[in-house]
Amino acid sequence: MGLFTRRTASQPTVTTATATVEVDPALAALTGDYVIDPSHSSIGFTVRHAMVTNVRGSFGEHEGLLHLDGSDPARSTARIDVRIGSVSTGIADRDAHLLSSDFFDAELFPLMTFRSTGAEALGGDRYRISGDLTIKDVTRPLAIDLEFTGSATDVYGNERVGFEGGAEILRSDWGLTWNAALEAGGVMVSDKVKLTFDISAIKQA
Repeated sequence: MGLFTRRTASQPTVTTATATVEVDPALAALTGDYVIDPSHSSIGFTVRHAMVTNVRGSFGEHEGLLHLDGSDPARSTARIDVRIGSVSTGIADRDAHLLSSDFFDAELFPLMTFRSTGAEALGGDRYRISGDLTIKDVTRPLAIDLEFTGSATDVYGNERVGFEGGAEILRSDWGLTWNAALEAGGVMVSDKVKLTFDISAIKQA
């Protein structure tokens, strides 16, 4: 029952250069511009620590704009800005280390940004949005797999949509290379980082 693929008994069609796609009027009605609601959204990460446990963290301050096209998901877009200084792992000393030049160098590079370059339906409620992720002064491609979790009108009359999903990156690809060797072998912090997204966005008039 996907955001862009649910069907009704009678619905119009859109003809493209390669295919004819049936358009669900209910889904077409979701087309529009949305602002991410930071108070009901989260952007987080998980990284292996000392080879045996996971450290989880999140960024408390972020903002973003989505454009959803209910008729053609390829025309959907996203842009997100994350304030690095809002990182939290539950331990103040660790957060301070992440903000230092060993990692994010937040004083010089206060924002992490994502700008989409493409989107596609994967089937059902699953979608993939591709784009450019910039951390510090490095920009590299990133693909985020998302699941559409629904749409609703909240008690204040706001039309909302929800998505959740994630991606995996190698932090070294963005120049985040600090590490420390362990006596028993291995390193203190894994290169692989799992990113998580839980997004609630409000449609704009």
